[in-house]
Amino acid sequence: MTTHEIYIKRCIDIAKNGLGSTAPNPMVGSVIVCNDKIIGEGFTSAYGGDHAEVNAINSVKNKALLKQATLYVTLEPCSHFGKTPPCSDLIITHQIPNVVIGCIDDNLLVAGKGVEKLKNAGCNVRVGVLENECKIHHKRFFTFHNKKRPYLILKWAETSDGFIAPSTKKKKKPVWITNAFSRQLVHKWRSEEQAILVGTNTVLEDNPSLTVRDWSGKHPIRVVIDRHHKLPRALSVFDESSKTIVISENEVDFKTPLGQEICNYLYSKNINSVIIEGGAKTLQTFIDENLWDEARIFKGKSVFKTGTKAPQFSGELISEEPINDDTLKIYVNN
Repeated sequence: MTTHEIYIKRCIDIAKNGLGSTAPNPMVGSVIVCNDKIIGEGFTSAYGGDHAEVNAINSVKNKALLKQATLYVTLEPCSHFGKTPPCSDLIITHQIPNVVIGCIDDNLLVAGKGVEKLKNAGCNVRVGVLENECKIHHKRFFTFHNKKRPYLILKWAETSDGFIAPSTKKKKKPVWITNAFSRQLVHKWRSEEQAILVGTNTVLEDNPSLTVRDWSGKHPIRVVIDRHHKLPRALSVFDESSKTIVISENEVDFKTPLGQEICNYLYSKNINSVIIEGGAKTLQTFIDENLWDEARIFKGKSVFKTGTKAPQFSGELISEEPINDDTLKIYVNN
């Protein structure tokens, strides 16, 4: 790797500290280098707080060094006023002479304007270092701005014979197919995304909480499909532990492709990533409309013989790993 790539890779690594807390802002990482030594680092604060470049600059003890430093950042510094002032202005104020950027910000509020402002101020700007890696890192942000919908992650667990639910069960609670380690991983995933979505039947049959309990992190926004408002308000999804959005006929048109309608509605709510956890009908709806980006599928050792079959889909397998006696496969939609 080149020197620039090493530092942009470091930016990506530290940016992941913001996963689950920065949305709808991107989770950016920034490193400041002077004389081949890192003198400052920062990542995007929780939404409403300082951006990565601000935190990196603030972490530099001797600010005089900034006038001979290089600032590395995964995403183009912003050039507009939002909840915080423009990062490009702060870079210019501190007279940082060199800026290396992973990828351009597609948000129309920025989209090259940050680079232009820096160049006009006399900064040496280099763009496109580990560009593809940075775009993958910012996949939620880019999907939201380019496709005008949230980044969609399908998730389910299926038995070794391909069922996600038994034909009958005695109690209205989940029938566990996976082990405790896999379930903990799911809770970690929930803490990393902005929202979680399930259909009406899943709520009625399982009475899930859809919160983070086996991991430390924030609860996702719960999104529940309830076309005719038939879900009792005593169910767990309506408790006070996290915000719940109900999607009924008041919010979307159920007579048109439902997946796209839901995406449009969530986009209007500024939600940039969603885990879709079921049930089979809801998952298949998004698959059939080709509205998904990742599928994370657990296969357990149990056998149901009959029940609800797992969704049918095709995608590119990018990883497969054991989770104790379960198997986790992750696919992407190409």
